[in-house]
Formats: sequence, structure tokens, C-alpha cells
Amino acid sequence: MRMELIQPFINAADAVFAESLQAPTKIVDLEMDEEAYRRKGVAALIAIKGDIEGRVILDLSPEVAIKVASQLAGTEVEASEQVVRETVCEMANMVIGNSVTLLNDQGYRFKVFPPEIHMNDQGLAGSRDTEAMVLAIETTCGNIFLNIAMHHLTRRRHERDAVPISS
Repeated sequence: MRMELIQPFINAADAVFAESLQAPTKIVDLEMDEEAYRRKGVAALIAIKGDIEGRVILDLSPEVAIKVASQLAGTEVEASEQVVRETVCEMANMVIGNSVTLLNDQGYRFKVFPPEIHMNDQGLAGSRDTEAMVLAIETTCGNIFLNIAMHHLTRRRHERDAVPISS
């Protein structure tokens, strides 16, 4: 697992949740997983393709999503499936947006696909031969789960250009 590909997502998630919820956050659980991800609530899966490839899954229980939505709105939000889905997608977009900036600054070029919501009980498969990092971020609204599976598709252009050609 290449930490330079994973760390921007962890940093972005921590910053987004701390700022959005206006409270400190804490990573309380961190593990490596080779199995399909079993969601805990409503999950947004974001695919990434290019110099680096993989996917990021942001997962919130419906109860946590409603608390987050209420915190963002500044008032009590009525629970509904639509509010839960919109909250999970919005948080995923915010985390990915910050992560993309960090990775672009490192010279990676890739395309980010819109979040896909998953509410079924099936596992969400990762990329072939790609180990995923799964972490729980403790917030005042409850735990938010992040599953990150990323790998280099090819060496970056400047790394390829730096390799001397043997004759």
C-alpha cells in the first residue's frame, strides 16, 4: 500500500469533518483489508482512474448522516432517505475535492467519477490485487468510515522520463 496515495484522503477527511462539524475528530480504528467492503450504513463509492486508480468509499449510518445534515444546516433536519443520501454524497464530494487538490499538487493526473450511493447488503469490491485501508473517524455526530484502495497505474511521466534508456 502506497501511503503517499492514501494519506491525502485521510488528511482531507479529517480536515473536512473537523471544519464542517466544528469539533475535533479522531481516527479510532485503522486496518488493512483485502476483502470486499461491507458497508455499515449508506456508502458513497467514488472511482478514480488515471495515473493512479482505485476507489474511495465514505460510509455513514443513517443516524450519523442525519446528525451531520443537522449540524451543516444549523437546525434539526427531518430524517429521510433523500437527506441521508444527499449528506453522504456531499461529504464524499468535499473529501474528494480536498484530496484531489493534494494529489494534483504532487503531479498525479486522473479523473474522479461522481459518487455512487450503495445501500444494498452486498460487499463493495475493491480493485484487483489492491489492499484497502479502512478507518473510522470519530466525530461528535458518530463514527464515519472511510475505505481507500489506490494504486499506481503506471509510473508518473517525470519518473519514466528520468529512467535512462539502456542500449
